Amino acid sequence: MKFASEFRDPALAKGLLSAIAGQVDKIGASMDQPILIMEICGGHTHSIFRYGLDKLIHPAVSFVHGPGCPVCVLPMARVDEAVALAERPEVIFCTFGDALRVPGHRKSLMQARAAGADVRIVYSPLDALELARCAPTREVVFFGLGFETTTPSTALSVQQAAREGLTNFSIFCNHITVPEPIKVLLDDTDMRLDGFIGPGHVSMVIGVHPYDFIARDYAKPIVVAGFEPTDLLQAALMVLTQIAEGRAEVENQYSRVVPEHGNPVSLAAMADVYERRPSFEWRGLGEIDASGLRLRDRYRAFDAEEKFAVGYGAGAKPRVVPEAEGCACGAVMTGRIKPTACPQFGKGCTPDMPLGALMVSSEGACAAYWHYGGARPVPAG
Repeated sequence: MKFASEFRDPALAKGLLSAIAGQVDKIGASMDQPILIMEICGGHTHSIFRYGLDKLIHPAVSFVHGPGCPVCVLPMARVDEAVALAERPEVIFCTFGDALRVPGHRKSLMQARAAGADVRIVYSPLDALELARCAPTREVVFFGLGFETTTPSTALSVQQAAREGLTNFSIFCNHITVPEPIKVLLDDTDMRLDGFIGPGHVSMVIGVHPYDFIARDYAKPIVVAGFEPTDLLQAALMVLTQIAEGRAEVENQYSRVVPEHGNPVSLAAMADVYERRPSFEWRGLGEIDASGLRLRDRYRAFDAEEKFAVGYGAGAKPRVVPEAEGCACGAVMTGRIKPTACPQFGKGCTPDMPLGALMVSSEGACAAYWHYGGARPVPAG
């Protein structure tokens, strides 16, 4: 295939939907006992709703939204710490745009900027690095946020800062890893999941073998998938075929992009710059062992937590901040409820006035329901 339109071909989609129905019949699933397939990545959630795949697929197959949005799983305390850094008069705080409107306990970064904080949207940590070169009297802090997809670019910027001796550049590191929360979900006896659609962009960096434990230890199939509608339908078909045949394997539908063993250059940069934190808090999941990354000792001069004594740095004790009253972000993010089951959805929480990150993030499940799911509440009267 050469063009995106080929991955949206209606005839191909109909053929895949027919094949899915055939596998569902073999499994003997029903609407009363549906097959639950978790799409781990928030980008997949948006594709599913954008193209209406949740309505087109067999009614005995249900997509479950997973914790695959790094902005959404960031606990409110870390947002508060980002705001506190941004409000320091000597700091230029650099962030990706999707974190700008995520609410903290006091305010969001956007509200901090409106009040005078020097908060700037960048498209790469290298943009923040250039700011540090151009403003040597200011402290430039980059909001390092994301799964393994964005982790390498932050690592490369730290390596470059070290080579140049840029002492006014640092990272507020909130990079986290995908496999660990999946294990937490699989260990939860209250969760029933029959298979997984694995994240495409993350796997482009780490490959497919970090998911081996899902098939080996939990006997659940997982298929790494692309983001076009026929990608997702084919991945769902591959998961269902494994279930019908009594198999549990790691398969790669997205082989045109995802190499089996990942990207060696990215993995080398990550190994050089980062080490695992003993634990890290996830919104909705709590503390998860070895799920967060921090800078190694040799790069500690570029660690904003150490430099400014926030978060886990310089002996500081991380704060625990409760969610807004009535907000069900945690339950939505772990697939326990749909966004529309949250009592605040479309009422106390909208894109204009969000209570939680899931409504404002470009990969948030609530945003997907709002924009594509036809789930907006009907005004009274």
